[in-house]
Amino acid sequence: MGATPPLSPLAPSDFPDLPVIEGVSFATAEAGVRYTGRPDVMLAKLVSATTIAGAFTRSATRSAAVLDCQEKIGQNSDAGAAILVNSGNANAFTGRNGTDAVKALTEATAKTLNIPEDRVFTSSTGVIGEALPHQRITDKLAELSKALAPGDISAAARAIMTTDTFPKGSSTTVTIDGQQVRIAGIAKGSGMIAPDMATMLVYIFTDAAVDQPVLQSMVTALNRKTFNCITVDSDTSTSDTLLVAATGASGIRITESSVGFMEGLRQVMLDLAHQVVRDGEGATKFVEIAVTGAASDAEARIHGMAIANSPLVKTAIAGEDANWGRIVMAIGKSGARADRDQLSIRFGDILVANEGWVNPDYSEDEAAAYMKNQELEIHVDLGLGGGTAVVWTCDLTHGYIDINADYRS
Repeated sequence: MGATPPLSPLAPSDFPDLPVIEGVSFATAEAGVRYTGRPDVMLAKLVSATTIAGAFTRSATRSAAVLDCQEKIGQNSDAGAAILVNSGNANAFTGRNGTDAVKALTEATAKTLNIPEDRVFTSSTGVIGEALPHQRITDKLAELSKALAPGDISAAARAIMTTDTFPKGSSTTVTIDGQQVRIAGIAKGSGMIAPDMATMLVYIFTDAAVDQPVLQSMVTALNRKTFNCITVDSDTSTSDTLLVAATGASGIRITESSVGFMEGLRQVMLDLAHQVVRDGEGATKFVEIAVTGAASDAEARIHGMAIANSPLVKTAIAGEDANWGRIVMAIGKSGARADRDQLSIRFGDILVANEGWVNPDYSEDEAAAYMKNQELEIHVDLGLGGGTAVVWTCDLTHGYIDINADYRS
């Protein structure tokens, strides 16, 4: 790998103080999968009867670990469970070697923790197309098992990083029938972010008791408006994985009607999604793109992503250039319905164009001053219907090229 990139200017001041989630413990180790001198493996052990829901990349070249997890998601179980993650190697596009590596990891983890193999979920992130040296990971399982502790979630967040410049964590506490339920999660992701399901790697834990079908329904619904609405570079990873585990340790039962719990889970998912964008490779600007007046919500999202993924839009933002013509271009090429003469565009509170023409009161100096902000809002109204969407992205700088040109060296 190349030199460690500098801390993102959009990074939070520090890692949040995440609560201990009863029923889950963590450990990390230095296995030397690709990196040296830093933890690169994370193990999370979950108590018996933990339910697990997930969302995964739709990439046609998804990794062996993703395929294995997809087969295992979907049932309640009285057994314990585990999540094993390595960074530095994606174990993707590795053929039979990749499948064998996942099998070796799940078998060894199951034996070490005395849990069923079909309750072991693995993830790998890093370089694609290189065989995973899984023996280095299995050799560390005894050490990991002995080191398991409930308060090590921050170390786990650091162990799964690749080109990330900061570890990502989020939590909330919600009150259900007068009792508290805790939700905490970690994520990694910086480049290859244009999810077709979730984001790079995300693991969220709660002490609530939730039946698997209910949890899965919540995760699927919330994913559409959180991780599935971010992009850094329009490239969907082979390894994207989101796992949400409910240990049930609080004894508080969650149902389909538990609005407070679902809102808390949404907050954690959205916060982690935003942190991934804020750590976009080379990013200096965090951008929210709101689309209204589309023919449908689906078409609003298409327009939003067309703007968010446009290199011309993103480089203009990096250069602090209020080049609204590039917004018009992105809308026109999106493939979703648009009418030039109904289109309005705002940068923040500044009305740039209205009903297909530049606002006569538009001030280029005012817009240029707005573009100097680290956080920007672009609002597009299509004037066609009631469809809405919000997506989030970052700018595209030379820093992105520097990181990715040097990624494997």
